[in-house]
Formats: sequence, C-alpha cells, structure tokens
Amino acid sequence: MRNRAGKSAASRSNTSRSIGLARALSKLGVCSRSQAAGLIRAGRVKLNGTLRRDPETPAHLGKDRIELDGSPLAKSDRIYFALNKPRGVVTTASDEKGRETVYAFLPAEFPWIAPVGRLDMASEGLLLLTNDSEWAARISAPETRLDKTYHVQIDAIADENLLDALRNGIRPSEAGELLRAKRASLLRRGERNSWVEIVLDVGKNRQIRRMLEHLQIEVLRLVRVAIGPLTLGDLAKGKTRVIHKEEKHALDRAMRAASREPASSVR
Repeated sequence: MRNRAGKSAASRSNTSRSIGLARALSKLGVCSRSQAAGLIRAGRVKLNGTLRRDPETPAHLGKDRIELDGSPLAKSDRIYFALNKPRGVVTTASDEKGRETVYAFLPAEFPWIAPVGRLDMASEGLLLLTNDSEWAARISAPETRLDKTYHVQIDAIADENLLDALRNGIRPSEAGELLRAKRASLLRRGERNSWVEIVLDVGKNRQIRRMLEHLQIEVLRLVRVAIGPLTLGDLAKGKTRVIHKEEKHALDRAMRAASREPASSVR
C-alpha cells in the first residue's frame, strides 16, 4: 500500500510540475525540443488559447491546453524502434553537408522519433529510436551504466596484451580521461587482422576508436551488436523493426540492475 501510494503521489507531483513549453512538446512526442522551439518562435503554438513565442514559457502537462497550428495536442503513443544503421550514415535529423541520415531508413509518413544516443558516421549496427524522450535519456545517461556490446575488426592480431590494455584502461594524453572497456575478448583472428568483442558501460565520444588509435591500431569495422539484453540479431542492414513490449521491459530491468551495480565492481 505504501509503495502504491508513493507512486501515486510521485505521479501527481510530476503532472503538476512546470516545464518549458518546448520540452512539453517533446515529451508529448510531437518533435525534438529544438524543433519545438522553432515551432514556438514561428508563432504556431498556443498555450491555453494564447499564442506563445518563448520556448521556455512554463507549461503543465495534463493541466494546460497546448495547440499546434490550431489543433489540440495529446500525448502520442510511445514508439520504440531498432535500426541496423549502415556505415556512412549520420545519426541526425538533417545534415548541413547533405549526407544521408538515419531518417532515410524510416517508413514514409512515420511519426516523429529520435535516435537514442549516437553512432558515428563510420560505425554501424544497433541504433534505438523513440519518441519517449525520458526513456531515451535514461538509456544514454552515463550513470545508468547499461552495457553496450561492439564487434570490432582491427588491422592487427589481437593478443592478451592488447585485451588487457583495453580492460585496464588507456589515457590518450597526460591530462586526458581514462578510457576503459568493461570487457574485451577475442572473437576470431585471421592472418593480418582480427575481430574483438568490446563491452562498454560508460560510452564516451569515439571511445573505442580513440583507445585503439592510441595503441596505433586501425579500426576496419565497428559494429554495435547489443544494448543491454537487446541484440541486433539478424536484422538486415538499413532495416528497422519494432522493439516489442517484452524486450523493452528487459531493457528497463537491465537499466535498473546496472545502475545498482557498485562502482567498485565496474572495471
């Protein structure tokens, strides 16, 4: 009874909390926060019948009436998608250089969804997309410590010295941050190159590439194959699929478990 009452109180508190109007549109699943700010500044959004042009205008979800182009907005159904991102595609809605973006692989006339985190242009594999901005923020937050698994082809023959270096951590510069893999193991090796599996629980910008570059090893391919318990599986390159309810619940459980893991037990 106590838990149920506490949850209800927390829910009422969240409903009554004031947030910026642009963020409110994003939480309703209409568009990204930056896109919402543009709509508001263009005079396309009303709050309780009054035109507002300040994206930071306070709004209360569940209490205030928000309209876009004269139509009332209601909370959109939550959408969770997985994409097998091809190499050479940028993880953004638009690109000033005219490069192909991940949105080219979504169904036409699809509701707004946004990538969860990023894969750089040269990387490929599992990318999540959703209109649930709070869930996306939890997945991406460093403190969540959700495992992300990569298969990496390198132009070297991986041995235990290399794997130990990745596990123990690498500092690319004297004043730089320590970059470390939670786990690293050999998948297979050829005559001139090899594939290694690297698991990160706190991803930093281009972390794997920076670690291997410091060791003077070139990355030939970098494929993300799993986020927590959700795997890329046999999803074809450039294709999307719905993340089913059971899979999302498994991700939620993994996030809760990872965030409770003591820091000392994380490599």
